[in-house]
Amino acid sequence: MSKTVQCELCPRYCIIMPGQSGECRVRVNIEGRLTSVVYGFPCSINVDPIEKKPCFHFLPGTKSLSIATVGCNLHCLNCQNWEISQANPEDSEAYSCPPDQIVDNAVKYSCTTISYTYTDPVVFYEYVLDTAKLAHEKKIRNVLVTAGYINTPPWKKLLKHVDAARIDLKGMTEEFYRKVPQATLQPVLDALVTAKESGVHVEIINLLIPTLNDSQDEIRKLVRWIVKNIGADTPLHFSRFFPIYKMKNLPPTPLETLDLARKMAMEEGLNYVYIGNIASREGQNTYCPKCSRLLIERNGYTLLQNNLKDGKCPCGREIYGVWK
Repeated sequence: MSKTVQCELCPRYCIIMPGQSGECRVRVNIEGRLTSVVYGFPCSINVDPIEKKPCFHFLPGTKSLSIATVGCNLHCLNCQNWEISQANPEDSEAYSCPPDQIVDNAVKYSCTTISYTYTDPVVFYEYVLDTAKLAHEKKIRNVLVTAGYINTPPWKKLLKHVDAARIDLKGMTEEFYRKVPQATLQPVLDALVTAKESGVHVEIINLLIPTLNDSQDEIRKLVRWIVKNIGADTPLHFSRFFPIYKMKNLPPTPLETLDLARKMAMEEGLNYVYIGNIASREGQNTYCPKCSRLLIERNGYTLLQNNLKDGKCPCGREIYGVWK
């Protein structure tokens, strides 16, 4: 007789009846056994610049084979990839591509990394884990693009095979997390600290949504938490919101808000603060915290110049990141 199962991957701890799925829609109780129905079946495979993740301090100028399956354990009202993140696997187009084939494709297209992205790799956890192990055997590095909504034991297990994590910190209040991604804040903070402690390269993104998480108090609270718990050298990307999906009632984030957020973050001690989803004269470039020299100039996802040598500014200041 089939039994109810409980998924312990993320903080939702879904209790799943036979034949049903958890909130992510892709982890299913099949005859009393929790099964990932998207293992080996990505819905998207692309070659992207690593800057698109965005990762600005991890192998700049290189290509990353980027994969996703359908499903997500968050339900963000503003999700830009909602067509796949909120889709049911049985209603979606997918491709058969087991882990070894993903790695072979990364080699074929001269990709330095594999990025698990677009939706959240937490929900295709086993697929990521097996692919990441094979990738390391071929000297290919692994990048997680995630909201970090995962329980600590499986997170620690996965991080052993990961080189970089670009993690969303969507806001700094439980109210915001309940309302927009329909989740909770503390597990994300825990995931960030654990990733940093594991030695994984960490970059953080924060989407500034007008009236919801863009107040000066909340921005300063977020930045101060990063400085205290992750470190002043942690790259932070403030990203521009656009009306989309179930949040079309709000305007795009003004450039002035993004510029002010960057200025405040640097005042609070962060050394590398960027602006994304909009052209910004200084907000896409990397500057030396010691001498203010322009080190890496970018135009969108394109590198225009890179003045680093062995990960250091010409003045001698070491710049946080993975550069070769």
